[in-house]
Amino acid sequence: MYDAMDRGLIWFLGNVSGWLVLIIGLLFYPVLGLVVPLVLRWGLVGLVEMNLFGVVLAGVVALGWLTARVEAARRRHLVEWTTDLRLLNAEEFEWLVGETFAREGWTVRETGRQGAPDGNIDLKLARDGGRLVVQCKRWTASQVGVDEIREFGGTLLREGLGGSNGLFVTLSDFNAAALNEGKALGIRLMNGRELYERMEKVRKLEPCEMCGKPMLLDRSRHGWWLRCVTPGCAGKRNLASEPGRAVELLTR
Repeated sequence: MYDAMDRGLIWFLGNVSGWLVLIIGLLFYPVLGLVVPLVLRWGLVGLVEMNLFGVVLAGVVALGWLTARVEAARRRHLVEWTTDLRLLNAEEFEWLVGETFAREGWTVRETGRQGAPDGNIDLKLARDGGRLVVQCKRWTASQVGVDEIREFGGTLLREGLGGSNGLFVTLSDFNAAALNEGKALGIRLMNGRELYERMEKVRKLEPCEMCGKPMLLDRSRHGWWLRCVTPGCAGKRNLASEPGRAVELLTR
């Protein structure tokens, strides 16, 4: 029950506007903390206690909303900045996969929790009436084997879904037996190379002034700049004189 409430609160704070948070804060502090005790003619002690209660609730909502904004920015930046996926931890890897699909138009719900049972499901995706459940394995050295695919197949069966509703994503690769099992069950398998290619398609890139092809935001000891990713093109754009543009690219 408490887990569902936590998820609901996190979802709410992550999807509401700053204006709504301000309104909620005003309801908690001036209305709940001041107006209600005065209307009910509570004593000084009751007024002070309710005032503190309203302040705490307003602060929790504001801090939760700010935390959700910062975390959302971190997830967006994972897709924009990450070139070596092996540097991500398990939680960041799940964020990156979810953000990639979100940019493709999927509605993403996170179900995996680090250090807690997740039922072999890390993400649940929905788009145009279709459903996908995703398991993410941040494995880099060893390949995913047939046992993991069979276990995921059992998870799909438990959820009342077919193999085509399952997606297994790993940083490494799948051995031959796993590939055969995935094909037999109809489960989609995505390795690290395929994931990176998918990321490249959804990155918000800037056009190069020399060739018109995409440029990537990057950073050196001299500051932020854009570089062309087209082979043979030396197009660059230093953002040292455009701090506002750098901030826009980092936060949009």
